[in-house]
Amino acid sequence: MPLNTDTRRTADEKEPAATPAEPAAPETSQEAASSEAPAETSPETPSSGTPTETSPKTPSSGTPTETSPKTPSSGTPTETSPKTPSSGTPDTPDATEPVAEGTGTDAADGAERADRTDQAGDTAPAPGAPDATPAPAPDATPDPAPAPSGPLSRLRAARRTWREGHPTAARVLRDGVTVLAAVLVLAALLLPNRMHMRPAQFVRIPVEALFGAALLVTLPRRWRLLAAWVCGLGLGALTVLNFFDMGFYEFLGRRFDIVIDWALLGDAKSYLNDTLGKGGTTAVLLGALVLVLVLIVLIALAVVRLGELLARHRHTTGRTLLILSMVWMVCAVLGLRIDGVPLASQHSIALARSRAEAVRDTLRDEREFAKTAKADAFGNTPPAQLVPDLRGKDMMFTFIESYGRSAIEDPVMAPGVNKTLAASTEALAKSGFHARSGWLTSATYGGSSWLGHSTFLSGLWIDNQNRYRTVTNSDHLSLTKAFRKTGDWDTVGIMPGVQKGWPEAKFYGLDKVYNAFQMGYEGPKFSWSTMPDQYALEAFQRLEHGKKRDKPLMSEIILTSSHQPWAPVPKMVDWGEVGDGSVYDSIEKAGKRPGDVFYDSTKVKQEYGRSIQYSVTALTQFLQRYGDKDTVLVFLGDHQPVAKVSGDGADHQVPVSIVAKDPKVLDKIADWHFTEGLRPAKDAPVWRMSSFRDRFLTAYGSTPHPSKG
Repeated sequence: MPLNTDTRRTADEKEPAATPAEPAAPETSQEAASSEAPAETSPETPSSGTPTETSPKTPSSGTPTETSPKTPSSGTPTETSPKTPSSGTPDTPDATEPVAEGTGTDAADGAERADRTDQAGDTAPAPGAPDATPAPAPDATPDPAPAPSGPLSRLRAARRTWREGHPTAARVLRDGVTVLAAVLVLAALLLPNRMHMRPAQFVRIPVEALFGAALLVTLPRRWRLLAAWVCGLGLGALTVLNFFDMGFYEFLGRRFDIVIDWALLGDAKSYLNDTLGKGGTTAVLLGALVLVLVLIVLIALAVVRLGELLARHRHTTGRTLLILSMVWMVCAVLGLRIDGVPLASQHSIALARSRAEAVRDTLRDEREFAKTAKADAFGNTPPAQLVPDLRGKDMMFTFIESYGRSAIEDPVMAPGVNKTLAASTEALAKSGFHARSGWLTSATYGGSSWLGHSTFLSGLWIDNQNRYRTVTNSDHLSLTKAFRKTGDWDTVGIMPGVQKGWPEAKFYGLDKVYNAFQMGYEGPKFSWSTMPDQYALEAFQRLEHGKKRDKPLMSEIILTSSHQPWAPVPKMVDWGEVGDGSVYDSIEKAGKRPGDVFYDSTKVKQEYGRSIQYSVTALTQFLQRYGDKDTVLVFLGDHQPVAKVSGDGADHQVPVSIVAKDPKVLDKIADWHFTEGLRPAKDAPVWRMSSFRDRFLTAYGSTPHPSKG
């Protein structure tokens, strides 16, 4: 029977043989070898004649010996599963330990391979049952594994193939990504919330990193991944808020308020529409949104990657954390610094704490200010007792955009601006007008002009959007409304910057408001400004000031030509040639472009100074041309220009001037000790802008009758 024996042995090379002591168990393709070298028998015919059924993983006698598949033992080919441990006890890896590098993808690949191996194995027949599966031919080859299905599986397979084919490049790429992840996380932890940074700020030891690493190392893998994602997303959000702070400090001189400043995004969008157009604005906003999302996700992925790396090297991580913690405590106790920056950093914790406190303060301030707005020293003053000393006067309250103290004192801008102020003071004097000037501290800086307007006219400190909404929706008496309340003045607003509904007109007591579309302007825009100041003033003369009326006129006028980005800047034309504004077409085309000016610190200061000279000249020439003995002009800046122009750490002070022909008007404020002329002296009085209303009402004869909150 040699032929039969050879055939059987050939089949045994493909199919493992069962022993008398341990026949093949049903539902498995794995067989355990006997502790003694058994004689080779057919799976269908046990040597004892009677099959003895045993569990495939519990041998009936002896100790199972694990052998590699297809490796003969004692001359008999015996195949065992690679998953069968030699001790008979399953070798279960630590559930808290990752089994592969990275974030666990390789471990998933190994699990998939093992699953496919288990599913591809043959199922052995029950003992004594006929073999229904014919033995394969000697040259038969196993079927190839099925191709990965699904995009994620294909991506894993492709990555695994590339890594196996390029091991050196894969190792370099892996290490490089890990280093970049560490740099990104450290930069996020140490990132200041101001534009101006120093290298020393990025060489500190962040205590947040020490706490975070200790937490991630001690957690089981599932909870470690969850904690890493939560911490990473939180750090990403904090980083985005730091960038918001940078922008707000640069343009508004304060940090971003996460409770109330979202409303300003609409104004930012309007500003971009005016300067870049709708297409450019859409592109900028979409780009900013994508950058924010990408930054947050990248920081979170970096934290996850580092957490897995630290967990794979627990002992090294523990020793390193111990050493760094000791170094951090020594630096903190001794107050060690580099370039003035503490080496022991708690930067992110401090920022998070301050933001939480700011939220609490904002919510509390909103409740308290509502009570404050109801209390008014002149709230119950009878109409006849309001500003009796100004009866019969045409009042003009005028705001010049971004007209701040830096325009008068900065060495780049001051020469031109002071020359204009001196020339205008002299020209007004020739026309019989005289002026007194001082300083006010504005409630805003770099922007949000409406906060300055409302602070000046309400007598309340309006430094955020919540306060603005509260006061403008209240019955608080504004300075302009006081004139309307008397019944002795007509009131009007000239608002070239208003391009939508403006319900605040009721709070300011204005009978009529002319917005950007109601003054007949047909000329070009000058960047954000819808029309030159000279045109707005000439329209005011044509529409209201020049008309004969039974009552004097009280007007609130906003001049916008000095609004950033200060390019192009209008030029004065002959007043008789203003017309519908078409004369400004050639001036706008010949002017400088915002991109050529705004990002150059010297050029932007020069052009800002030119814009202030233009606005002051237009206003004072209007007064010379159309003013009379009953005209009283109060004009001021609403806030300082942005830090790029006024400088880091600049104060919030703005000039304020009162101009009149009637000497009695200026005599009423003699005890204010303001400087004579349009240029306030350096040592001229400085008041909070919110104090002006009460001082003005009192100076001109108003009697306080308080209303209680």
